[in-house]
Amino acid sequence: MPFETLFSLAGLIAMAGWLILLASPLIPTWSERLAGTILPLVLSLGYLALLIIPASGSGGGFGTLADVMQLFSYPQAALAGWVHFLAFDLFIGAWVCRTGRTEGLSFWRVAPCLPIIFLFGPAGLLAFQAIRAVPLKTARP
Repeated sequence: MPFETLFSLAGLIAMAGWLILLASPLIPTWSERLAGTILPLVLSLGYLALLIIPASGSGGGFGTLADVMQLFSYPQAALAGWVHFLAFDLFIGAWVCRTGRTEGLSFWRVAPCLPIIFLFGPAGLLAFQAIRAVPLKTARP
């Protein structure tokens, strides 16, 4: 299967997971099963397959920035890196939804973190941790 097709397929799988997370207040059990477990595992299996399949190019590595840039100049390595991001960001998004639900946070406080996680990964995790650290004041009678 061409790498471009695999790229599109991985993106569709991840997008389905993110849409499920947005519906998680309505379907918490299914959200956890699908977006929190099954879809990240499917993406992880795809990532593993990309690592196992012999690469057409060689060179590059993780020792220096130049090595990483050279490594990602090969389509298979770039696709593996992208699928890695998709799987982990979706997993973290599901963790954020689950943790927010467990801690009694309103989904409306958690929801803004999801697009930040989707687009900027660690920045969204920081945003969620900040939201968790700031309790909402409750009105006194």
